[in-house]
Amino acid sequence: MSVYVALLRGINVSGQKLIKMAELKRMFEDMGFTRVQTYIQSGNVIFAAAPAEDPGALRRRIEERIEAVFGWAVPVVLRTPAEFAQIIESSPYRAEELPPGESLYVALLAEAPAQEGIDRLMAWPCNGDEFRLMGREIYIIYRQGAGRSKLTTNLFEQKLKVAATARNWQTISKLAALATVAQTHHDPPGERFSGLLNPGFQQQKGDRD
Repeated sequence: MSVYVALLRGINVSGQKLIKMAELKRMFEDMGFTRVQTYIQSGNVIFAAAPAEDPGALRRRIEERIEAVFGWAVPVVLRTPAEFAQIIESSPYRAEELPPGESLYVALLAEAPAQEGIDRLMAWPCNGDEFRLMGREIYIIYRQGAGRSKLTTNLFEQKLKVAATARNWQTISKLAALATVAQTHHDPPGERFSGLLNPGFQQQKGDRD
């Protein structure tokens, strides 16, 4: 089985696109996935799927099922445990070295952006904030908090023409650790993955979509 983390875009934000994590977990299980668990209410699902399925087709299948079950068109971004480990390793910033009031986020892109989109984004004035685009990730430093910045997920999508969703560094680090745990678990025949991860019904403070 191949383990993935699915990151949903824009759910449970300001009362919009409300999806309970227990119901989202059940949807993934009904799709035949195993080792299914959610982490906090911003929409992060760790699961295992058949290794033969193409990740792009898998992502589209999940998006279609979410819309069918919940009635919302919700973009989904997928990453493997190895890709999450690389996100941590490749970060050009160190969260622990930031002065008080500054924060580190990562925007994860559904696909690699075209050069035309990259050029549009790089021309955008940061107004004191800072970001680095590296492959399918954008590492962002917010100098005075994410809520005050114009470097939003909407901006990245508008400039790059690619679906994106953002998480703060605490969430990124936790998901990387949980994905590694899920990858080392083996499913006994007929048994679903359960109990290793915290289902978490609290929105991680600062997660931004």
